Amino acid sequence: MPPWSGSGHPAPAGAGPWGPPGPGGPAGEEPRQRLHPLSPALHGAKSLVVVIAGLSWSTLSRVGFGWFAVLVAVFVLGATVLSVVSWWNTGYHVVGRELRVHEGLLWRRTRAIPLERLQAVEVVRPLLAQLTGLAELRLEVVGGGKTEAPLAYLSVAEATALRQRLLAVAGRAPVTGHVPEAAPPAAGAPPAPAPAGRRLHVVRNQDLLVSQLLTPQAFLLPFGLAFVVAQFVSEGSWSFIAVASTLTAMAGVVLQPVRRVLDDWGFRLDRDGDALRVRNGLLETRVQTVPLHRVQTVGVTWPLLWRMKGWLRLRLEVAGYSAAEPDDRNRPDRLLPVGDAPTAELVVAEVLPGVRLAALPDTLPPRRARWLRPLSRARVGAGLDEQVFITRSGLLTRRMTLVPYARIQSVRVTQGPAQRRLRLATVHADTAGGSGAAAPDRDLAEAWELAAELTARSHAARRTDRRRPG
Repeated sequence: MPPWSGSGHPAPAGAGPWGPPGPGGPAGEEPRQRLHPLSPALHGAKSLVVVIAGLSWSTLSRVGFGWFAVLVAVFVLGATVLSVVSWWNTGYHVVGRELRVHEGLLWRRTRAIPLERLQAVEVVRPLLAQLTGLAELRLEVVGGGKTEAPLAYLSVAEATALRQRLLAVAGRAPVTGHVPEAAPPAAGAPPAPAPAGRRLHVVRNQDLLVSQLLTPQAFLLPFGLAFVVAQFVSEGSWSFIAVASTLTAMAGVVLQPVRRVLDDWGFRLDRDGDALRVRNGLLETRVQTVPLHRVQTVGVTWPLLWRMKGWLRLRLEVAGYSAAEPDDRNRPDRLLPVGDAPTAELVVAEVLPGVRLAALPDTLPPRRARWLRPLSRARVGAGLDEQVFITRSGLLTRRMTLVPYARIQSVRVTQGPAQRRLRLATVHADTAGGSGAAAPDRDLAEAWELAAELTARSHAARRTDRRRPG
């Protein structure tokens, strides 16, 4: 591979600071590669939006259109020059079991990302990247404060090839090739895991749209709109500020359902070897690869209005995935945005083989827990399956959390003041992902027995995992 093969223009050896055997690395080391040559243009285009928003319309009214255009051009030119300089001095390559990213002009910085700590790899395509045929590669590693090494931008082919290579070096090479559709599970039988490289499920966009119409925000919006119109008609006031404030408030209400539709549009779930591959997004497409052995919990949610159609939602909790991400869309927690019970059984069987949602054990807290949960006691439960620890909660929106025993990091028993008077306690099963699961308001003796059983099963499951080949 010639130096700078990512840019399509080979550089002679020793001709520049990045070409071997120069400072880029010792002789024989893989040469560093640049990002795509259009990367500075895309970064400059994003800067244009920020500049125009920062200057605001008040600046336009004070200086006039001509000087406003000059200011915008100066700022954009400066941002583009900085982007070009940054692109020229940015390189990446794989050294051993590390991905190294080199950047900086005055202050050189090298990030070495150990691939054995790789959690997830995703190929992201924002709208500008889709228009230019480019993509951004993002990595998530154990203990990272945020998404590591966002390589923006690469061609789609380069990003896909690099993703496969990183997973291969990390010991989790995905299976490529045709991905056929998965057959629905037989009635009454536990669904068998699909072979590697198979298509698991595709969410219909029609179902996605209907599911977001069956949310409190969308369902109550017409009533709120009618109330506001009635207020305007009765008071005879249609001032610009009042109308703008009302429209802004309504936009804030419907933003979450609209964002979910855009994020989960075209949702597709595949199985690649021992990892899941999730593709979703309309304006910004994402392809995320999540190793199955990093999955800590599976969450099942039945929203109130969805239950009339028999729909539910599945979420993942992945070990070490950054909780500090300002944008939760970066988190690889989507497993099934909306689906029915048979589809959920099929998907859960891929993540937790042998687990059937319809046949999980469940016990309620003692009757005296009604003093603490007068309405929701019948909806709070916990149980021990052969593979997972199960907790249930929720009155209007029902939730269930499944925690594999091998993923339990610690077990705690806690008591609040009211629980102590009622001889109740809460049992917590903590995971590396952060939240875990909790069984609240159990009888005190039962809570200690449950904690001891969870500890024993956790140790046994981890020993089995260590003995398992591969």
